[in-house]
Amino acid sequence: MNKSQYIYGILALAVALVISLYFNFRPHDHAVADEPAHTELAEGTDQDHTEGEEHDHSAEEEGHSENPMIKEVHLNEAQYAATGVVLGGFEKKNLSEVINANGYTKLPPQNQAQVSMPLAGTIKSIKVIEGQYVKAGQVLATMQSLAYNNLRLEREKLVEQLQIAQANLEYLRQEFARQKELNDENVNARKVFQKVNADLQIEEGKVKALQAQIAILSQNIQVGGNANSPLVNITAPISGHVTEVNVHIGSAVVEGNELFALVDNAQMHVDLLVYEKDLFKVKPGQTVRFVLTNQGNQEIRGKIFSVGKAFANDTKSVAVHADIVNERQLLIPGMYVNALIDVGSNQVDALPQDAIVKADGREFIFLQEGKEGEEYHFQRIEVKTGVSQLGYTQVQLLQKVEPGQQIVQKGAYYLQAHLTKSEGGGGHNH
Repeated sequence: MNKSQYIYGILALAVALVISLYFNFRPHDHAVADEPAHTELAEGTDQDHTEGEEHDHSAEEEGHSENPMIKEVHLNEAQYAATGVVLGGFEKKNLSEVINANGYTKLPPQNQAQVSMPLAGTIKSIKVIEGQYVKAGQVLATMQSLAYNNLRLEREKLVEQLQIAQANLEYLRQEFARQKELNDENVNARKVFQKVNADLQIEEGKVKALQAQIAILSQNIQVGGNANSPLVNITAPISGHVTEVNVHIGSAVVEGNELFALVDNAQMHVDLLVYEKDLFKVKPGQTVRFVLTNQGNQEIRGKIFSVGKAFANDTKSVAVHADIVNERQLLIPGMYVNALIDVGSNQVDALPQDAIVKADGREFIFLQEGKEGEEYHFQRIEVKTGVSQLGYTQVQLLQKVEPGQQIVQKGAYYLQAHLTKSEGGGGHNH
């Protein structure tokens, strides 16, 4: 071997040694290094059994499964209590074959009363307050009235005149019978009989007039409920709640002015406005559904009993009247309602809108998996949504769910926030 070949051999050996040292001692990227470890584990290559168990536990703690859209949330007792989770299942709702309509709760005139007096006077006492329930005929207030006392005096005079007229009438009836008998026997002149007959008719008319006047006065006097008392009772014409008290002790009562207002909410109904394009679909007997925010979005049902025959308020809408079926809700006249009128029967699986959360451009619900020790377990699964109406949304499951498994209907946003926080922190925050 000559000298030049020897030098080239030494250089080749040095290069090989440098390359070997670089690949053996260069820094490792953990994210890349983990991939062959996972690959080798999947292919069944030999690995330390203890390391495999630690990896599985870590994946379980982070709530990951084979499907990246399915994740788990674990809550302790305090966290569960703070969420206010409400569980339930799917409900069958008609969300597509419906007509949207807006309107107000309303009372018929028979269930409203304005209390006034036909006599002037002064308020002596007040027996009720606003919001109080009263029965028909119950005393609302009392008043003193000079006009009332004058009516009583006038009635007493008329009663006295009536008694005199009735006595005269009885005398004239007897005289008429006697004169008629004499006239039939031609004993007295005919003009005497005619005069007695005329006096009898006049007295009969006077008695009838006095009786009518006394009856009218008695009605005006007895409007207070006690014709023998110097005080006039102001009474409730219907049973219901007092909504207005427009008097004070000592205030003057003006004839015909409103003193009290009463309402009876037992016969509440709903007036809805339906536009011309939907009018042909609406018929009496159809079901109406609406919710009120002050009732916790609880669904209230009604049934249409009448459809208007003219446009309302110069608009292309017609008033539709519906009775309220479940009347236990606290309703007052004038409440605004957003309603659905069922014109078909396409029932779909639906959940409250609060049960659905959005993340990464997808929609999810949470299922309760149970409780282990002091931890509550929930699973997030992806769903597909459809029509939304009155706080409910059509939901289609994208995976099989166990029959009867409970769904989080309230508190889902808290669970999603807890999941996001846990993932950001690198694991569950128990």
